[in-house]
Amino acid sequence: MRYSEYFIPTLKETPADAEVISHQLMLRAGMIRKLAAGIYNYLPLGLRSIRKVENIVREEMNRAGAIELLMPMVTPAELWQESGRWEKYGPELRRIKDRKEAEFCLGPTHEEVVTDIVRREVRSYRQMPLNLYQVQTKFRDEIRPRFGLMRGREFIMKDAYSFDVDSSAADISYDKMYQAYRRIFQRCGLNFRAVEADTGSIGGTASHEFMVLAESGEDAIVSCSACEYAANVEKAESPVKGGTEHAEPRPLEKVATPEKRTIEEVAEFLGVPKAAMVKTLVLSADGEPVVALLRGDHDLNEIKLQHLLGCDTLEMAGDEIVTKVTGAPVGFAGPVGLKVKIVADLAVQVLRNFVTGGNAKDLHLKNVNLDRDCHVGIFADIRNVVHGDPCPRCSGGTLEMWRGIEVGHVFKLGTRYSEALHATYLDADGKEQTVFMGCYGIGIGRTVAAAIEQNHDDNGIIFPLPIAPFHCIISALNMKEEAVKEASETIYQQLSEAGVEVLLDDRDERPGFKFKDADLIGIPLRIVVGSKNLADGKVELKERRSGEVSLLPIDEAVEKVKAAVAVAL
Repeated sequence: MRYSEYFIPTLKETPADAEVISHQLMLRAGMIRKLAAGIYNYLPLGLRSIRKVENIVREEMNRAGAIELLMPMVTPAELWQESGRWEKYGPELRRIKDRKEAEFCLGPTHEEVVTDIVRREVRSYRQMPLNLYQVQTKFRDEIRPRFGLMRGREFIMKDAYSFDVDSSAADISYDKMYQAYRRIFQRCGLNFRAVEADTGSIGGTASHEFMVLAESGEDAIVSCSACEYAANVEKAESPVKGGTEHAEPRPLEKVATPEKRTIEEVAEFLGVPKAAMVKTLVLSADGEPVVALLRGDHDLNEIKLQHLLGCDTLEMAGDEIVTKVTGAPVGFAGPVGLKVKIVADLAVQVLRNFVTGGNAKDLHLKNVNLDRDCHVGIFADIRNVVHGDPCPRCSGGTLEMWRGIEVGHVFKLGTRYSEALHATYLDADGKEQTVFMGCYGIGIGRTVAAAIEQNHDDNGIIFPLPIAPFHCIISALNMKEEAVKEASETIYQQLSEAGVEVLLDDRDERPGFKFKDADLIGIPLRIVVGSKNLADGKVELKERRSGEVSLLPIDEAVEKVKAAVAVAL
């Protein structure tokens, strides 16, 4: 491809509304252009990278035994009403009506549609296992679309759905997809972690998120320093460090703490570490008050607590409810004397003689002991893990904190959708059984954006070679000089015939201008053809990531590029 004949509308300045680096660079590199909030045109350069990811995904899906199909983006309300998600999904589900007032939605995901296909077509256990996938446009009406392709309303997604005869068979299908996802992101050249995760609105019994590690990542994740355990902070387990304190209980003591409300303020005022305090949080679970106790230096994990309580909604209680439950204004709550359900974190269970609020204004209590001073209904893991916590899976590792960008998610759905939509089959004995399901998604455009978040410098994008829009760019410094033109055309022809994707920058521009564009769009390899080096029969080969520059004979430069591409692909 010749640059002069291609469409790469690069920008010198960063658009004001682009917040994260991938959004900035994809706009500047001429990869995307905004059409409406959260909706983008994919320009040729961006589309090439997106197609690279799609091809890798298809190859690994096919390798794992999945079969491609294509389902409509517009889906009828009846299917969503059957599954119960028409009401529960929320405003992100864009509901529409046709001219006959029939209700439809723009598909954010396709569990209902694919389950409908299977319940109509699959009759026997002999037709399973079955795994169907598609690469298709989705729409979710995000309240705050932002960050370019990282959180758009319309986006390209690969979604797959497995169907099996029982839970054990479904586990095998799940593992095949898990391993396929690992290969996909390895082939994309990304540094990632597969982490245990919450199932969220999709439902199901278990799930893993595939996170590209990047400082700009929205999600906090942890991984073990010694084993392969990794989890989203929402899901990460927090075992108790050490055993129960053996200190003798001291007499309960009231302490005046005028205007000292926060853990930090009280700890400083009393001269005690935050870890020797217990914070008392009043929450509303499906409208009923509940109290959570955590060590002063720990934070509540609301998702863990919500699952523990089995409630549909969980939120921090307002000031009025806090006062009603504790008899005190916010900042002075404590567990002593409360008449509501109390859930305490496991780290609190081992504490002795700790400090809590006194349930009266400007009052705290010292030397509180749970077994003597209050009644806890449930002890459970309800906190967020922190850096340095012991690994819940191995004996020697500790947890390390990372930031991650979710690019893929795999779910064990079980019978969540097959029961609701009556997807059944006849087993070997002719008895009707419910199908077991799994679902598996990858954000295609989001993967490209995440790759940029992880791979860039001050000059622009540094694409991993497998998903770069071109493998190599030839920067011809003056195509009007016959020697430069002839050498550039020869290199272009040789590389193209070898299967290397080449962009020949044949524009009539200054060398510095061409170099800046080459760095900006992130092509991994660059061959610079100039008359000075050609006089010695050589060209310059530059590796974008390392910045390493080599002065080589033309044939050697061509062979090096071919070899680098062959290894990466």
